[in-house]
Amino acid sequence: MAAGLRKRGRAGPAARAAGLCEQWLRRAWQERRLLLLEPRYTLLVAACLCLAEVGITFWVIHRVAYTEIDWKAYMAQVEGVINGTYDYTQLQGDTGPLVYPAGFVYIFMGLYYATGQGTDIRTAQHIFAVLYLATLLLVFLIYHQTCKVPPFVFFFMCCASYRVHSIFVLRLFNDPVAMALLFLSINLLLARRWGWGCCCFSLAVSVKMNVLLFAPGLLFLLLMQFGFRGALPKLGICAVLQVLLGLPFLLENPIGYLSRSFDLGRQFLFRWTVNWRFLPEALFLHRAFHLALLAAHLALLFLFAFCRWHRTGESILSLLKDPSKRKVPPQPLTPNQIISTLFTSNFIGICFSRSLHYQFYVWYFHTLPYLLWATPARWLTHLLRLLVLGLIELSWNTYPSTSCSSAALHICHAVILLQLWLGPQPFPRSIQHSKKAH
Repeated sequence: MAAGLRKRGRAGPAARAAGLCEQWLRRAWQERRLLLLEPRYTLLVAACLCLAEVGITFWVIHRVAYTEIDWKAYMAQVEGVINGTYDYTQLQGDTGPLVYPAGFVYIFMGLYYATGQGTDIRTAQHIFAVLYLATLLLVFLIYHQTCKVPPFVFFFMCCASYRVHSIFVLRLFNDPVAMALLFLSINLLLARRWGWGCCCFSLAVSVKMNVLLFAPGLLFLLLMQFGFRGALPKLGICAVLQVLLGLPFLLENPIGYLSRSFDLGRQFLFRWTVNWRFLPEALFLHRAFHLALLAAHLALLFLFAFCRWHRTGESILSLLKDPSKRKVPPQPLTPNQIISTLFTSNFIGICFSRSLHYQFYVWYFHTLPYLLWATPARWLTHLLRLLVLGLIELSWNTYPSTSCSSAALHICHAVILLQLWLGPQPFPRSIQHSKKAH
């Protein structure tokens, strides 16, 4: 009898949990029309989409032919390190010299051993499939905390994109690795783990330098939250990690390592550009054009920092002060303030990039739903947002790119920028004024 009571006691919590789950599912079914519109159902829709993605990704791996582009070059480059070459200027692959920081070397060295010296492509594809699903989970956790995007949009963010599946499991680029680490970093920042978040951010930068497009937004958030002195330890974490990862190469040839892995002036080939196809090649390659893009990039970042992100009424130099000494003490950053600042910072960099190649799509693909839906504007309906999303996808799937596809991409980017500028501010001034008056 006692055993029977113990058995019922153990079953009690499980039965209650099952009952609550059944009740929740029944309520979700009754409100099924809202499932696709209400952000509170993000996790439920995300779980269904992730299950669907397991089947889709498996189908892509086994039914669509793998295309060799950079994988053999990656393996040749890390093989040079394995064989004892630490001079970056001596590390070469089929497609050219090694131009990525040290974190890339260590991660792809692990893949080198896991895939039989890079020869087992199918195993590599399955590893990248797991990476793809992990990236989706990290992205869905971010969207769950922002509660801004209707769940029906997530279908277009994962299942419907051929190009992104291709980048992950058919091309095996290093860009997805960097972005997975970046989204892990953002989740840590949302959990207020600022030190660990900066550590993962620096690790993402060590895989590919494009992650630095998020850096202006991250710097603004650190200054807003901690002031200059408080932000220094967090920035120190980023710098120290870069030194530690690059130490073997820095000791061998510091100039060679820095000039190769952080080459800001690297020239891109016109035939691969997705965003500037409508320009003459001579203009695309001209240094004045590159400087004009850089100036526009910096100008727009300053405009957003002064007019959209900094809304306290004080000078922006007040961010350098200790938060307790400011006239308007800062409030804890909300998830939407963190995400809006980081995603906008990256998107501005994308808009003024000297060249975008097809694998660069993952640099901002998973942020597009937030950029389009998080700042609602009456003139931009759900249908128009989906049209913008579809045109961007079409532009990235047009190979080779054309003048029309590149122009369409810039028009879509301009629409998103306009919405970000005209939409509700992530840091509202009115709240600060009411606190000041009180």
